[in-house]
Amino acid sequence: MKNKFLIGGLLLFVLTLSIACNQKKEEPTAAVPAIDNEQVKTEIQGIEDDFAAVYNSGNIDSLEYYADDATSYFNEKMPLVGKEAIHQSIKEELANFAKGDKISFETKEVYVTENGNHVVEIGAYKFSDSTGTKLRSGNYFSLFKKIDGKYKCVRDMGNSEPSQPMAQ
Repeated sequence: MKNKFLIGGLLLFVLTLSIACNQKKEEPTAAVPAIDNEQVKTEIQGIEDDFAAVYNSGNIDSLEYYADDATSYFNEKMPLVGKEAIHQSIKEELANFAKGDKISFETKEVYVTENGNHVVEIGAYKFSDSTGTKLRSGNYFSLFKKIDGKYKCVRDMGNSEPSQPMAQ
């Protein structure tokens, strides 16, 4: 009887040891490369600079800023859905643009997802005349998505600053 307990205990010990040694070890997860926010901010500013150059040239057909399914929320307009509708709205705005007027954009902040596939940009824009005098300005949010290796704007919203200081 004593041998049965000893053999049973030994068997239990070997079985426990065998199971413990054969447990699947967790594979270390691949480290996600750290996102360099300053580099992304510089990249987004470059995209904004390209947008301003195209806008200022008046050749909106070459604008590569928006994704095909983008939605844009402009001041005093219903949401514009799709790149074509956005481009058409910009063309209409350019019809009232005086020769020599310019737009510029400044990327103030970026918030990048851990995998780098989405970026929220907070920025400011300024319209100025040919002498550099500010005509109007405002602020915006843009959401970019990486599509075929390039950031494209999928959503944006802007608002104009008041032209006159508000009374306190």
